[in-house]
Amino acid sequence: MIALDAYLARIGYDGPRAPTLDTLRAIHALQPRAIAFENLDSWSGRRVDLSPAAIERKLVHGRRGGYCYEQNGLLAHALRALGFEVRGLAGRVRWGIPEGETRPRSHMLLHVELAEGPYLADVGFGQTTPLAPLRLVHDVEQDTPLETYRLRAEDGGQVLEVKSGEAWRALYWFDLTEQLAADYDLFNWWVSTHPESHFVRNLIVTRPTAAGRVTLFGRELTYRRRDGDVEQRTLASADALRDVLEGEFGLDLSGLDGIHEALRRLVEVERPVSKPRSVEARACS
Repeated sequence: MIALDAYLARIGYDGPRAPTLDTLRAIHALQPRAIAFENLDSWSGRRVDLSPAAIERKLVHGRRGGYCYEQNGLLAHALRALGFEVRGLAGRVRWGIPEGETRPRSHMLLHVELAEGPYLADVGFGQTTPLAPLRLVHDVEQDTPLETYRLRAEDGGQVLEVKSGEAWRALYWFDLTEQLAADYDLFNWWVSTHPESHFVRNLIVTRPTAAGRVTLFGRELTYRRRDGDVEQRTLASADALRDVLEGEFGLDLSGLDGIHEALRRLVEVERPVSKPRSVEARACS
């Protein structure tokens, strides 16, 4: 059982604990802001443990972040402790993937059943993470604090899309087949260990802010603001990278032996990166 008080303090929530839509919306908005999306473990060759105790130890007590399995795993544990009815799902990532290419189910998301009907909850899709739960209805534009999303029916499931200017970009396809912990363990093993995985090859850290979103991809730090303004700079030293990770993203790196050396190697002998069409942080793919 999750240490609920510690989790709620970590994300800064002190409101009602009834399993309602208002509670879900508040928690869904707070967690991505308080707990950064990051892949320091897979990028630096560490095992990513998805056991509930390990996720809580890392993200809550250790003041680290995590990627989709950890972020949505933590949210699922917390919501169940609050009395919500939650099921895990899995999506096929479309974001940054060439059109026509089919990827395996690898992204974790959540189905939450409420009195108002079913909702999609996802706090782990990198820089395009919705900051609100989304109603599971098709062809309806749904506004969130930063972006507008919609669900579109396709091939027995649905595609989540985000509005980009006047166009719509697909994030992932999913259906309502429930996924179990053993399923996520298999997905996680591939994502965190395969040499071609984005999360092994590239350092990716991101979180939303009051002004927009901030992302670190390798050494490139990017601020994307609500008004569309983009500011980017390259971090030139391991000290600069560490300062950003600890300051901008609020990560406690004290328990990561050898991380400074890994950051130094990134600066001095930067590995080739496999940048997709966008270098924005992506979900587990």
